[in-house]
Amino acid sequence: MNKANNAKISTHSATEERPHFTPRLGYLPTVAIVIGAVIGSGIFKKPALMAQQLGSPEWLLAVWVITGVVTLFGALTNAEVAGMISATGGQYVFFQKMYGKLTAYLYGWAIFTVIQTGSIAAIAYVFAQYLGYFIHLPHLQPVYEQWSINIPFIGAIHPLDDIGVKLTTIGCLVLLTYINWLGVMFGGVVQTLFTALKLAAIGALIIFSFASGSGAVAHFTQAMPMHNVSTFGFLGALVAAMSGAFWAYDGWNNVTYIAGEIKNPQRAIPKALFSGTLLVVVVYIAINLAYLYILPIGEMARSNLVAADVAERAIGAAGGGVVALAVIISTFGTTNGTLLVSARVYYAMAKDKLFFAKLGNIHPRYLTPGPALWVQCLWASLLVITGTFDTLTDMLIFVSWIFYALGAYGVFILRKKMPDTPRPYKVWGYPYIPAIFVAFATVYVVWTLVDDIRNFASGETTIINSVAGLALVALGVPLYFWWNRRSTASAELTRTN
Repeated sequence: MNKANNAKISTHSATEERPHFTPRLGYLPTVAIVIGAVIGSGIFKKPALMAQQLGSPEWLLAVWVITGVVTLFGALTNAEVAGMISATGGQYVFFQKMYGKLTAYLYGWAIFTVIQTGSIAAIAYVFAQYLGYFIHLPHLQPVYEQWSINIPFIGAIHPLDDIGVKLTTIGCLVLLTYINWLGVMFGGVVQTLFTALKLAAIGALIIFSFASGSGAVAHFTQAMPMHNVSTFGFLGALVAAMSGAFWAYDGWNNVTYIAGEIKNPQRAIPKALFSGTLLVVVVYIAINLAYLYILPIGEMARSNLVAADVAERAIGAAGGGVVALAVIISTFGTTNGTLLVSARVYYAMAKDKLFFAKLGNIHPRYLTPGPALWVQCLWASLLVITGTFDTLTDMLIFVSWIFYALGAYGVFILRKKMPDTPRPYKVWGYPYIPAIFVAFATVYVVWTLVDDIRNFASGETTIINSVAGLALVALGVPLYFWWNRRSTASAELTRTN
């Protein structure tokens, strides 16, 4: 009798499945995640600084076109790998197949410590700032706001400064984490809705700008007077402007992290990467044309809020409020999209026993990586309170492009390592498209490093951001060996038992 019962229990244990991700997202939410993860605050903030750096409307538009084409090449290249390896964790899993566990871990480590959590914190912070346009957000007395803590290589931080904005930012993170904890479909619906709203708001700003009659076509060719600008100085300005544009374009590969929850990911992800990225490029060029049509490049360079200034001229006094609402919609949607997908990377690392084991758990009812979502929320909130997210993100932008280059070069590696693996999509223009992207990314990374060192040597900066970014990633190396040793010891213990 006991043997029979034991047999039943054994059979039941073998057939009982642990909670796992299920494909629930269709093509439209997938495209919305691509677009929503890219269009955030960058397109509203970066053009003015880029205009100041370049001083030429032709060069400003050229930078947006060049960086858009390069981003599209990266998306097309990434799409081939995403089509053949449709696993939750996306780029982290790709790096495992391409280069092994250490490179994959360092990518995941950079994603968790700064790249994604820093982006989440920074974008949600802009959401809170613009919410302050409509709602008064409190401040503490100056004596408390000025209280600071000094962190080596980061500088002085003011945890109590802009406390109303910071608490609102954290509230946004908690709300969106809760929404995505309840289910990927719920998060997908929110993403689709806010992506549609942000595209409608940007489209309205473009239409009103050109329809207002308040601008001039001549602005497209009227450059600022530039004196004594050396070739090296112009190239530095060009790279700096490209960094701003790439920040605005960043996030295009986030959709790969959530592959395990997309229907027919082998086809849906490549299509979504191409169509979503192409639409973003078109939108960015169109809105920059609208900016330049209303504002000459000199005025654009002096503008603190270029989109608001354009809207006020095109729409009237209500323009500032319209743009503030557009930024609120845009940043809320982008925070949701980035938050939704990024937790899947930490989940994948935990499943490989290279991160905290609890982060590899899935909620039995909602089928979402609850622990990974909430830990991500906690860490991003800490970055908000310390106010270090901008500094850290500046350091890691350089590192993220190293990983972009490695990811694109990995297409060549996988063509040799896994020649027989089905590829529903093969990158158009192979080997030229991925080769161009790798070459551009390499030149961009090298030039950024050289320019950072030059600025440090001249006293313009006190920290070499690119080197500091590499140091932050290097901190993950001893942790990798610690996790890996624990994983190996656990596997040996299991075999022994």
